[in-house]
Amino acid sequence: MTPALIINFARQDLKDRYAGSMLGGLWSFIMPLINILIFALIFSQIMGARLESFGAEFSKYGYSIYLISGILAWNAFSATVARVTHVFHDKRNLIGKVSIRLDLLPLYILLSETFIFAVSFAFFTGFLLLIGFPLSSWWLALPVLYLLQQLFAYSLGFLLAVFSVFIQDVKELTNVILQLWFWLTPIVYVVNIVPPGIHQLLMLNPMYHFIDAWRSIIIDHQMPDLLPLGVLSASGVAMLIAGLWLIRKLERDIRDFI
Repeated sequence: MTPALIINFARQDLKDRYAGSMLGGLWSFIMPLINILIFALIFSQIMGARLESFGAEFSKYGYSIYLISGILAWNAFSATVARVTHVFHDKRNLIGKVSIRLDLLPLYILLSETFIFAVSFAFFTGFLLLIGFPLSSWWLALPVLYLLQQLFAYSLGFLLAVFSVFIQDVKELTNVILQLWFWLTPIVYVVNIVPPGIHQLLMLNPMYHFIDAWRSIIIDHQMPDLLPLGVLSASGVAMLIAGLWLIRKLERDIRDFI
């Protein structure tokens, strides 16, 4: 499976999202822009005022920046986990007809989700420049942070994808867990309003540390805590190795079950 084929799959995946619509691929740019406008101009005004009543202080666009920096990272993570988990089911017809490497097949999802994230983040950056929010040299670390986060997401999804072939409930359970995971991560709310005991539990959440790292760089202009990021990166590598080992051991069974 060549890089050109993976890129072609990613391109087709982006086209298929809005297949049949008049604007086609333009929706890949329109939808992120609409989402940024909603988060920045509407949703943040409601939730920002709500959270201020709990003692969280925000400037005019403070909550918008807080919310968008977290939700863009979460969307990239959750979409990657969910779609990679489903990949063997979604591509069962292709797998049955073409001799394609199963260990490389999910990479096209990583590419297409990265494109969507890049477009969304470009609009977010434009919004920050428009309101005069300062950017710092720490932003140079954001691509590395994205790679570490997506390594964890891809590895988790890849491992789950192998199990989902043999256990159908894994696919549905993953969707449920991601919904719960979203609310167990301080994305729309601030940690200050959470009781101290629950705060300690939140720190066991991997996405807590990734989201905190995004906000440390974007909002606080400082280096995030590297220890949890290092642990999560090592965990991502371990899950990827486990997934690759399993798929090589079970590839024939996977093709039979699919």
